[in-house]
Amino acid sequence: MIVWISIAIAVIIVAVFLIYYNRFVTLSHQIDNSLAQIDVQLRKRSDLIPNLLSAVKGYMKHERAAIKEVTDARKAMMSAKGIEKKMKAGNQMQEALKSIFAIAEGYPDLKASTNFLQLQQELSAIEDKVAYARQYYNDGIMTYNVMTSKVPGMWFASMYGFKTKEYLKIPKAAKAVPKIKF
Repeated sequence: MIVWISIAIAVIIVAVFLIYYNRFVTLSHQIDNSLAQIDVQLRKRSDLIPNLLSAVKGYMKHERAAIKEVTDARKAMMSAKGIEKKMKAGNQMQEALKSIFAIAEGYPDLKASTNFLQLQQELSAIEDKVAYARQYYNDGIMTYNVMTSKVPGMWFASMYGFKTKEYLKIPKAAKAVPKIKF
């Protein structure tokens, strides 16, 4: 009888160790997947830029600096390695696109162009997907970090070498309240 109780206790202990290890592995893969989804959306946005620029160039002949800024931001995005550099390049591209759309306000024919409007809508939809993917990533990080901070998860995390992970952060420039002039 004591042998069976000892075996049952040993099985339960092994099961707990396996459950916690598998949970950390699952959360780590979920975080990696959500990061990959951010990358997919940023690439989609980058792929739309040449179409947007070709639609804009005919109208904005005198706005070469803004077009160059978008082109440079796209190059930086395409060559960025690592999450920090990709996020920085993505934010740079977003700012460059804002300037293009602001300049477009001065070109009524461009604003009325079906092609330009369609590209603008696609970019807006992709921006929403990027925001959602970033939120999903940070939610995964939160779940993982909570697991590494609470008992008994923190014991298992320490034992298996799982450490807390960093959230994606919004750059200070994006947090600033825009100044509106009338």
